[in-house]
Amino acid sequence: MSASAKMLTHINRYTSSSAPLQRLCHGGTKQKLLVSVQRSESTVRKNKCTFWGIEVAETLNWQGWCLGREFTKHLSLRNVCLKPQKLRFRSHKTPYIVNILYSPFFLRQTNFFHFSWSSTFSSRPPTTRFFITIFPQPIILSPGMSITLPIIFRPLEKKEYEDSILFEKQEGEFSVALHAKLPHLDLLFPDSIQLPTCAVHDYTEASFTMWNDGDLLTCFSWEAPSPFSLLPTRGILDPGEKCTMKVIFQPVMALVYDVSAICSFGDTREKKAIRLKAVAKYPHLLVNVPEDSCEDAQLQNFRDVLSFGSVAVGSTVEKYVDIFNVSVVQILEFEVSAPFTIDRPKEGAHRDPVFSCDIVQATAPARGSSVIPFQFSPHTVGMKSVDYFTITPCGNTTHSVLKVTGSCKGPEVSFQHPFVYFSAINFGEYLIQPLEMTNSSDVPAYYQFDIDCKQSVFSIDRPCGILGGMSTITLKVTFQPTHPIICHRRVACLIHHQDPLFLDLIGTCHTETTSPVILTLKHLTRYRTHMARGLTFFSPDILGTMLKEGKLLLDENGALTLPPEILEDKPPEEYPNIEPMVEYFHDGVSSDFTMFPPHVSLSIKEFDFGCCAKLKEVEPLPLCVTNHTKGKVTVIWTKKTDSPFQVIPESCDIPPLKTMAFRITFQPPQLNSLYAAELEGFAFYKVLRHYNNIEESVTMCPSWSLTIRLCGHTFQPGRQHFIPRYTMDCHEAFPPVCRNTTTYLSVLFCNVGSTAINFHMDREKCPAVLVKPNCGSIAPGAHQIFLLSTCPVDTSTQHHILSLHLNFCSSFTKEIHLKSRAEPLVLLLESDGNLYFRPTCVGTFSSRTFTIKNCTRLPMLFRWKIQQLDKKLLSVQPAEGMILPNEALAQTWTFTPSEQTKYLLRSWVTVWREQELLDDKTPQSTRYILRVIGEGSFGTLTAQEEQVDVGNILVGSTRSCEVTLFNNGTCSLQYVLSVEQMITGPCDPEEVASDPLAITLDHYKGTVAARGKIFLRATLKPARQLHYSWTISYAISTPKATTPLGEKQSVCCVTATGIYPSICITDACGTGSARGISKLHLWRLFSLDTLNQYLEREPTPQELTFRVPTRHSIERIPSIYTPVMLDFNFGAAPVGCMPSVVVLMLQNNGVIPVNWAFLFPSDQKIEMEYWAESAEFDPSELHQMRIEDNQLFTVFPKTGKLLPGEEQTIHLSHRHDFIGTDRLPVLLKVSHGREILLNFIGVTLNPERRYIHFTSTKHMFTPIAIGTYDPPKQIYELYNGGSTTAVYEIQVDALMKVQEENFHHTVFICLNPRGEIGPGLTAHTEWIFSPLESRMYSVEVPIHIHEGDSALITFQGIGFDPHVMGETAQFDKMVSSATTPGSAKLTVPGLTVYLSQPRICLGNIPVYSKCSRLLFLNNASENEAIIFTWHTETSNAMEILNITPESGVVQAGESIQCVLTLHASESPCFYNMDLICEIFTQHPLDQYEKELKEWETEKARQAVEFTITEKDLNTKKNLKEPSKGVSNSLESAKFCKMLTEVQKYKTLPPIKNIQAPNPPASRSERRHLRNKKASRLWAKPEPPKPFLMHLGVTARSHSIDDFLANFSDDLPQHFLFRQIKKKATRTQVSQGRSKTKRQPTKSQNWSELESCTEEEAQLVTDMLSTVIKGLLEETQFQEAVIRSLAEPTPYFCQLWSEESAKQKRSTGGTSTTTSSPEVVPKNRIENEDSRGEASPAGSPDAHETLSVIIRKEQFREQKEYIIRMPAFANLTEMVLANTIQNILVEASRGEVVLTARPRVIALPPPYSQKGISPVVSMLKPSMVQSPAVPSVSFMSEIKDSVGQRHIILPP
Repeated sequence: MSASAKMLTHINRYTSSSAPLQRLCHGGTKQKLLVSVQRSESTVRKNKCTFWGIEVAETLNWQGWCLGREFTKHLSLRNVCLKPQKLRFRSHKTPYIVNILYSPFFLRQTNFFHFSWSSTFSSRPPTTRFFITIFPQPIILSPGMSITLPIIFRPLEKKEYEDSILFEKQEGEFSVALHAKLPHLDLLFPDSIQLPTCAVHDYTEASFTMWNDGDLLTCFSWEAPSPFSLLPTRGILDPGEKCTMKVIFQPVMALVYDVSAICSFGDTREKKAIRLKAVAKYPHLLVNVPEDSCEDAQLQNFRDVLSFGSVAVGSTVEKYVDIFNVSVVQILEFEVSAPFTIDRPKEGAHRDPVFSCDIVQATAPARGSSVIPFQFSPHTVGMKSVDYFTITPCGNTTHSVLKVTGSCKGPEVSFQHPFVYFSAINFGEYLIQPLEMTNSSDVPAYYQFDIDCKQSVFSIDRPCGILGGMSTITLKVTFQPTHPIICHRRVACLIHHQDPLFLDLIGTCHTETTSPVILTLKHLTRYRTHMARGLTFFSPDILGTMLKEGKLLLDENGALTLPPEILEDKPPEEYPNIEPMVEYFHDGVSSDFTMFPPHVSLSIKEFDFGCCAKLKEVEPLPLCVTNHTKGKVTVIWTKKTDSPFQVIPESCDIPPLKTMAFRITFQPPQLNSLYAAELEGFAFYKVLRHYNNIEESVTMCPSWSLTIRLCGHTFQPGRQHFIPRYTMDCHEAFPPVCRNTTTYLSVLFCNVGSTAINFHMDREKCPAVLVKPNCGSIAPGAHQIFLLSTCPVDTSTQHHILSLHLNFCSSFTKEIHLKSRAEPLVLLLESDGNLYFRPTCVGTFSSRTFTIKNCTRLPMLFRWKIQQLDKKLLSVQPAEGMILPNEALAQTWTFTPSEQTKYLLRSWVTVWREQELLDDKTPQSTRYILRVIGEGSFGTLTAQEEQVDVGNILVGSTRSCEVTLFNNGTCSLQYVLSVEQMITGPCDPEEVASDPLAITLDHYKGTVAARGKIFLRATLKPARQLHYSWTISYAISTPKATTPLGEKQSVCCVTATGIYPSICITDACGTGSARGISKLHLWRLFSLDTLNQYLEREPTPQELTFRVPTRHSIERIPSIYTPVMLDFNFGAAPVGCMPSVVVLMLQNNGVIPVNWAFLFPSDQKIEMEYWAESAEFDPSELHQMRIEDNQLFTVFPKTGKLLPGEEQTIHLSHRHDFIGTDRLPVLLKVSHGREILLNFIGVTLNPERRYIHFTSTKHMFTPIAIGTYDPPKQIYELYNGGSTTAVYEIQVDALMKVQEENFHHTVFICLNPRGEIGPGLTAHTEWIFSPLESRMYSVEVPIHIHEGDSALITFQGIGFDPHVMGETAQFDKMVSSATTPGSAKLTVPGLTVYLSQPRICLGNIPVYSKCSRLLFLNNASENEAIIFTWHTETSNAMEILNITPESGVVQAGESIQCVLTLHASESPCFYNMDLICEIFTQHPLDQYEKELKEWETEKARQAVEFTITEKDLNTKKNLKEPSKGVSNSLESAKFCKMLTEVQKYKTLPPIKNIQAPNPPASRSERRHLRNKKASRLWAKPEPPKPFLMHLGVTARSHSIDDFLANFSDDLPQHFLFRQIKKKATRTQVSQGRSKTKRQPTKSQNWSELESCTEEEAQLVTDMLSTVIKGLLEETQFQEAVIRSLAEPTPYFCQLWSEESAKQKRSTGGTSTTTSSPEVVPKNRIENEDSRGEASPAGSPDAHETLSVIIRKEQFREQKEYIIRMPAFANLTEMVLANTIQNILVEASRGEVVLTARPRVIALPPPYSQKGISPVVSMLKPSMVQSPAVPSVSFMSEIKDSVGQRHIILPP
């Protein structure tokens, strides 16, 4: 039962109100539970099976049972087919229920009994007594109906029960398993779980469901190894309950985790494991700043600097940064997400953070980025801010730094003109002038004119407002004077976040009686100059008098100045440029400082009347005005009738340096109101009341404005004051400044209510802060700008609190918290002021980045100071500059050591503020010390491999190699590489010296770290097929030394060989019509020697036009790009014969793969459309098209690829279908190599034509030295390519002409000018070239072919003087320069037989020599023997050449040795012979013999058997009547014979040797005719055609004198077979006797015996039988045979002993027959010798007699004579030759290993006797004394440890 089915079973037992289900639903897994239930039900349905239309459950399970009770389950059977099913229960021994059929449960399914019975269904009840079912009854199940069978379980023991109920049907049986299980514990959960890939120090989680599949309440607990944890770790599950387990993975290391978590459950603590798999990776985050957010173009490459640019003050700008997650992502189908945090370095309390980031933690998704916003909120205009944010992934393994920069910009308000000039107006009038105010910034500007327009003669229509960005407004300024005086007032325009602007208002008022001097701008300018010079405290009349008296002078600008003697040659003072803030605050009233002393001062500038609820009882305010000048001053106050504040008296004159008292009255008109005003007054010299009082306009002085701020209120006590509604823009921190420097701050106070607001600033708590204005009134909707200033004197943060009282009510007081700080000069040096340099090579420099950080809020200027002695060693960039606030500046320090030592240097940096003096001695500057530690060192470069051999490289291609260079020193090295190229090989050194470098390095300059290595990649591209050697050298770059480049030193050598693809022809053989052509002749026909020479050369540049085979031509005859052309001559053959097939062995003799191709003209032509083809063809194109269309020349395969050393056979064939000469240009293309044009030439002949194939019209004889006594014979070959015998004749008339021209000396001699050549054979014409002079001889000789074409051949020969040429003279040249293969690489197609040597070259041999060679004929076939026969009668080689055996059989897989012997003639000669070996395979030969035997049997039968088929014999008789003359017996016999021939064709197909007629033109018709005739005639079986193998033998014989002169060292290697002279003499005599009749040889005699008749053979047999029988019966013949048996073989006569001699004398007796001169003396001498040796032992007389001495001398002479006899030499040579041949044969069979190392045997020390070998000394004395058989006695065999045999011959 599956787990899902079990789940369904247990879940169905719970209701919705059950506790476990409620717990699951409460946990939020109700939906999951429902899904599990549905899945379980489907699983249960799947567990039901259908058997022949009956659906039934596979098993029934009982769970939760107990003893003593019955438990019933119901098995449901359902008919799911379309026909009724008959059910019948059989009786069984098993207990069953009898009355179960009548139970109500069963009767509810009985409504289907009315169906007819169609099939029988029976069952076998359970076999055990623990399961009980109903009594068997036959029932019928209709389609779709079901029946339920109750099965009762009655347990007796507490164990598990198993049974089954078997149901039988007609179609088969099936069963239902019954199981009763005990309660068990089991938890189900997955075997393994894969968690998502997690970043280190992050966490991921996954969940799985655990289900209690048991029957009991189960407690569980989990144990998980780190870094995994499971929640919950323990719990209790009811049966069938499930819970969701959460797996948390939190790694601390980047590893692949595969662990097991153990779950222990139950009382027995059973354990079950789940496999947890996860992968942890280190996150890798990159900060990417968008390009438009970079500071400038130079920083765009870094992408880690976020620039906000210029931001308006008080606003916030947000920009975004991408945090990319570039971690490895796709791992086990999960992706890595990288959580990270964003931090900023901790700041002190004095820092004013303007950058912010709201996101502290975030996650970068895999393969994606997280966008992080950053904000910039500047507060101080003109301040550049820098800050840094650190992006740190979880775990703090790495971090990325983001630099943020920004600057603050404010409004830029300016006046078009800083003054408004009204000139002069009459009293009672007013004048309006425009005033343009422009804001050049895009930041809106809040402005306010510091003037009470209601109380002044000057008024502005919009005294306060907002000036938008990049806008201009025009204000209207009105001048309405109240007195006829000069009016001048300097009004400050306050602007929020900007210094105030000052506006000069100038106007003059006249009346009819009073006309003061009109004040102009020029007067005002001169006044300020006079004020700077201290002249304004004198009245104009005094100044005029002084000017007249010369006490004052006028300068170049027209201003008054003191005389030079008073100034002491100092330049007169000029009016300074005063900062607006200083001018505004330093007025002498608000502060104790003033730029110039006041002329007139007030005792009170501001006054608060307070509460004046009693309107009539307000006391006036006393006011004192002091005149500080030396002239009388008049003070006039501006009176406004509607103002509650008035000054009494309105005007008054004040004497010089006196004070006058005034009263200010306050008369408010109503209660509960607020009042404020600024009273205005003007003070001026009294002499300025009328213009007549001023004599010099230069002494003109403007009036001084006097202002006083007054305020008060009339709110009654207890009355609610006006509630102020306002907004205030105030930054809590003053802008940073230096110590004792004033800092300013503006505050914007906006009245957003509907009532005016009176304010008063209380400075009691912070007297260090100055505020202007201190009091005043703000109209509804208007705003007030406060300017604050302070001068911090301490670097600690000072906190200030200003109380702003509003509307005279303490509850409306606003406290303004401020802080200020004097910024110190604090510079932070990296590494606590220590700078370490790594060891640096002397003469070079090393650079390091050193960071200095400005830890203040003000920019800082710095300057590095390096001692004069250290300037050559140290340098820094930049050496001076500015560091922005909070900026970390990276500086580059350079260390340049001058010697090999350690350095400790000191330097310092001086920092100061910009507004301070740039002097190092200034106390405001600060100095920081830097310690620099470095070391000077030396180093060298070495290569890992000093010799790098790249190998062979295809010319024109590239190959790379890697050279590893090591720096074993302690310092980094700057190196410069150079390469020297050397090319060696067969080339012109001067030509290759100018070749460019064939090597390219990936870099030539660089730096290698200390104890590091670099990988140098060299790209090689050889341009020639030569050996290249490149020496790579290095030089240490020392730019700071006197020599910028050190000494060049070689580090490694790279070698390579440029090669072209190389192929060669190693072997060739011919088949088909070319089977009779020898290999040597085949090499000449195909010019294979020249082809191999061309293939060895380098290709020309034209050949490399197309490096690979391609279609490049549009012509049928393609262009030729190669200068090399060769002929491939297939020879000649009759028409209709077999194709001439030449098989070439192509070998890749190079070291690289080669692609080759034979390209026919059609293979090089581009495929073109039919309309583009030319319709006219020339004869050569037609001829070429005919050849290609008929495939007369074929090459297979045409293309191929050969690996190095690989070989491939190529079949070239020429079909002889058309008579004539066929020519086809074929291009042999080697990819990236040579391109050779091959002219395929083939000749097809008429069958009756006699044709000699001449490969060339020129023949060059081997050069002969002049003065040669006996010139050698040379050979010129003539090949008969026809099918008939050709008779040739060489015309010698031209030779006679050459003889006459050379003093009748026979230069050219042809020894056989006439002869016959058989079809397909080669004739050798013998020539003798005997030069007379050292020059070239040439003669044109006609060669006539009988009934054929003649040819004119040019024979050439060179004579040379050996004394002149010396060692360059060639004496060892063979008959041909062709280099044919020395081993059999290629066999005839279809033949598995090969020779061990297809060609034998005996080299230079002396005349009379006998040379033998051993070769083997190998049969590589596995199952077929071959029969071979050697033919030497193709030439006159039989006389001098012998091969044994001439014929034989070679079994499958075996080989046979053949011995080739050459007997050199007495005359020098060139030998070039071709032996043909005919080979038949055994099976075709046996088949032929079988068919021939059957054919002969049939022929014999048909010869005696005939059938008479004529019905009318009389009619046959009438056949004789037409020939009346036929009456004799001869004619009757002929007629009977004819009749017999007619009749014998009636029985079987006739047997007849028929000649095939000339084939028709069509091959199909010819084949059809042959098949038709073959069906009617039974031709005689033809013998199988043999395979031909050619064995070439070449040699050159020299005369004895020439051989001794040139090859003296080789003479002992040759054996002179002197008996051949006699044979040659006898041969010449026989030839002289009969020139026309050749003496029959042995083979000819055998052929005559074979051709005799049976009668002749029987006669000879009878005669010989009679003679032999008579001899056997003769007694004397028998005795002679017995005597011959007793005689020893002459070969062993030297081994006879005394016993054998005595036995011979005793048996044979004395004989008077004279022995041969070779044997008899020898026997006699040996007998005497034997007796002489025995006499000393047998006779007491030991003295030798004279006869014995004579006999010994005769014996010695006869022995020397025998040794010098040719017969003895021939016998010895034969024995040695046979011995060596036997050894070689044994070695070839593996019986002995000649190359094995012999065993070394330790021998005793040598004997004292000199000249005797230790081996000889150990033998018997008789053996030592026998000089004739040392080779037999001393030969021994030993075996080494591996069982190999070694033959050791003694010296």
